[in-house]
Order: sequence, then C-alpha cells, then structure tokens
Amino acid sequence: MTRTAPTSTSPAKQMLSEQVYAHLRDAIMGGRHAPGDALKPQDLAKEQGVSLAVVREALVRLVGEGLADRLPNRGFAVPAVSDRRWQDIAEARRTIEPVVLRMSVERGDVDWEARVRAAHHRLARTPVYVPEEGEHYSDAWSEAHRVFHRTLLEGCGNRVLLETFDRTWTASELARRWSASRHPGRDHVGEHRRLEEAALARDADTAAEVLTRHLTLTVAGLGECAHEGL
Repeated sequence: MTRTAPTSTSPAKQMLSEQVYAHLRDAIMGGRHAPGDALKPQDLAKEQGVSLAVVREALVRLVGEGLADRLPNRGFAVPAVSDRRWQDIAEARRTIEPVVLRMSVERGDVDWEARVRAAHHRLARTPVYVPEEGEHYSDAWSEAHRVFHRTLLEGCGNRVLLETFDRTWTASELARRWSASRHPGRDHVGEHRRLEEAALARDADTAAEVLTRHLTLTVAGLGECAHEGL
C-alpha cells in the first residue's frame, strides 16, 4: 500500500508563521514601520531567524487584511497614508454600518442590550493612551473599541454582514491609529456614549446618524494627517 505524503503545512511552520505575523502586525500598528516603508522578506527573515517561506506567508496574510501592500515587483510595503484605499474603506463603512446598526436596533434582544452596555462600560473605563505606548491608541483601548462597535451591530443577526464589518475594521485600523496620533483631544467618550444611548433607546435614526458622524471624524482626521505629510 502506497502512502501519500501529507501536503498540509507542518504545525511548526504554522506556529512560526503566526509568530512572525503577530510581530509584524504589532510593528505596523505601533508605528515602528512607517507608512510607505518597504517590508523586505529577506531582511525580515534574517531579523526573525526564520525562512523566507515563513515570512512570505505572514506578509500575504497582512496583505489580505489591508495592513500591507504587495508591489508590482513582488515586494511588500506598509500602505501609504495618502492611499485612496482609506477613503474607499471609509466610504464602505459609512454606507454599510449605519444600515446594519438600524437592523441591530430593530432586532436586538435584551441580551444584546446587556452586551452593548457592558462593552461600552469597558470602553469608557479603558485609557485611550498610555505613556509606554506613545502617541497611538493603547492596545487595550483599541480592542475595547472594536468590541464595542461590533457588539452594537451584533443584534442584526446576520453573520455575513458581521464578517464584512470584521474585514473593513481590520483594514481601517491603521487609518484610525494614524489619525489619532495627531488628534489626541478628540471626544471619544462623548461620541461612544451617544452611540450607546441612541442604540439602547431603540432610536434607529439617531443611532445611524451618530455612527455616520463618528466615522466621518476619523476620515477627516486622516485627511489632515495626509495633508501634513505624515
């Protein structure tokens, strides 16, 4: 009997790829790789002590999430802050998320209300900035922010729409962080409180309007960053 050799990626390689991916994602999100910087597989492989195949696998994953670009010459780079994609992502979010929020307000049950309240409480109590993480949003706040926004939409009960949110959220995370580094005085607390209040009051019109305004402020902040040549 002839045995077929396994074709799946080995667990060891998967673990290395996951480690390199997490390292690169943190470096990009934390600003250690600036907008437009080249991500050279050879240099990264040497730096991390892994094979080129492992690094390329991690980079392809980052490209899929919108956190890296694949260049025509087969190289990779951090997305440029002036790239049109950020405007496209923002337009998609302003088009889709208010509609999904309306559905969530109309369909959400009491358990959804409790989750929204808990997610907002966590977000309100998490520091936006911490000294050791510099001028960007703190990692803890960024995660609490994501959970709050996703929880608001989960009442819609539509898995496909929530998966769309997940993809656009990850792709726009860099835009939010770059924007925040120049606008630390933004009233995040007030914006999120108004979102929670409108959703729990079952006021779909106001909730959608507040969310649209909230998303627009991030785009405006990013536009100023690009104009200043970040």
